[in-house]
Amino acid sequence: MDNLPKPDLILTHESDLDGLVAGVLLQRLAKKLFGEEIRLEAHHYNTWKQRELREKAAWVTDLNFEVRMDRPNWVVIDHHATEAPAKSAQLIHDVSKSAGLLCYELCQEQGLGSPQLDRLVHLNNVADLFLEDDPDFEVANDYANLVKVYQFWNIHGLIDGQLERLLDHPLLEVMEVKRRVENPLGFAWSKANVAEITPAVGYMETIIGNNNLIVHQLLEEKSTPYPVLITLFRRPNGLVIASLRSRNGEALKVAEKLQGGGHANASGATLPRTIKSIPDAVHYLREVLNPKKETPLNTLGNLFDSLPIANK
Repeated sequence: MDNLPKPDLILTHESDLDGLVAGVLLQRLAKKLFGEEIRLEAHHYNTWKQRELREKAAWVTDLNFEVRMDRPNWVVIDHHATEAPAKSAQLIHDVSKSAGLLCYELCQEQGLGSPQLDRLVHLNNVADLFLEDDPDFEVANDYANLVKVYQFWNIHGLIDGQLERLLDHPLLEVMEVKRRVENPLGFAWSKANVAEITPAVGYMETIIGNNNLIVHQLLEEKSTPYPVLITLFRRPNGLVIASLRSRNGEALKVAEKLQGGGHANASGATLPRTIKSIPDAVHYLREVLNPKKETPLNTLGNLFDSLPIANK
């Protein structure tokens, strides 16, 4: 811990509660170690992959470790599966823990723990790792849904960067009612509205309810023939987000084809800005995920048959 470099910037994942918890905790840790407020920058997977890494020193969390991040004075705290070894960067990595929990353990070493943070980090860990056997599973997903529904920076601003203010927040009552009332309705509707993207990937339409829980139930009950289910969401800024879920590790492989990333069974991708609507997105997914068929050139005879016959 004593050899952590002072970061020029802290970078985190923008799409979920885990990125919010991990990023804010690293800000607190940096403030304790260096006495300064280090700026927090959040990215979706596509903007992160396109971002130039200009900083001489940075802390990165909840974004998959890549070779380009293996730089001196860079620290990566993450839990996504990676095959890239760390030679120059410091990599704190454990796939069995959320990024938020990994960052919190570093904070606890510096005396920054509290009962309130213990509770919040536990709930985040349950939701992010989808620990469905945990007794707090439902309420944990209500917390995670806050960021999904109201978005990263809106929640960050609402709590003024103070994570403890999320505990028992009034908006959780909204999440609880949405879960109890909307999810059964949404499940029944979505179950009847799954369209094929490829023989292995289905697009699940959604109109109401917690998409993650609905998709999980569809996969758990094997209600569709597709091992991977995609849901689509259009943000107010026009970007279309694809969320991918599976049960046996197939989701990440599909997300990577879309320039996205995440976990083996829970991944995401931001589609190109040229995609303006959900129907456009479905068409795009079919184009990208279905392999192109090449016309074979079987014989020279076929080649000459296709040529025009010269007048004699």
